[in-house]
Amino acid sequence: MVHRRKLEDRAAAWGVFPHTAKPFSHTGAALTKCWPRLHRGDREPLPSEAPVLEAWRLYHAGDFQGAYEAGLAAGVDGWNAADKAAMIHAHYLETDAATKLARFQEVAERSQQLQKLQPGNATAFYLEAYALGRYSQGISVLKALAQGLGGRIKTALETALRLDEPLADAHCALGAYHAEVIDKVGALVGKLTYGASKDSAEAHFKRALELAPDSAIYAVEYANALVMMHGKARMAEAVRLYERAAAAQPLDAMEKLDVERAKAELED
Repeated sequence: MVHRRKLEDRAAAWGVFPHTAKPFSHTGAALTKCWPRLHRGDREPLPSEAPVLEAWRLYHAGDFQGAYEAGLAAGVDGWNAADKAAMIHAHYLETDAATKLARFQEVAERSQQLQKLQPGNATAFYLEAYALGRYSQGISVLKALAQGLGGRIKTALETALRLDEPLADAHCALGAYHAEVIDKVGALVGKLTYGASKDSAEAHFKRALELAPDSAIYAVEYANALVMMHGKARMAEAVRLYERAAAAQPLDAMEKLDVERAKAELED
């Protein structure tokens, strides 16, 4: 009864994963076996410490608050799991705007701390950029650019790729950065002021999909970018990317949310 009440309290605090979690509850040898596939985007190494592995197990199963709490409790090696869980939940499932922004700020700050403690941790730079990017969308991209957040995002992503070029998540995020800037300020100002270009955006999305061809989120983000940068001229290609994403077979909770997002885009 106590265990059940704790689960109910946590569900009320963060909100639960809205799909059946059983297919994503990888444990033991099963988790180890599918680890390379689950982490091809962030290239997170298989943890040697049981508490860190448990945080990631909870994350993949859709228990985002559990993963957040377990990751923080595991120490600095668990911060990436905690931060990714916090961000995915905030982006997809959190309904309160102020809570979303606060969580993105928290992740950005903790990622900066992790960069100092582990300067070779490419994911820490990616997670800072991801959090700042979602925060920027929440306050408006134009406002974020005026505050200098665009430069921080670009620098963090470029640093992540200098440390680990095959980091597909960072390629996707950098492609989205270029597209968002161009969408908001135009191609000329975007290039001269923020170093953004349509060619760079597409190059990064293509590299991300080269590294993870059946990734739903990369296809969705690429499709969104094509619409932002080219409008109706590339709409047919964008629709094909949404269809490609909607047909993907999710292996964990985050991928399930990505697939459902692609389906929603096709319905709009």
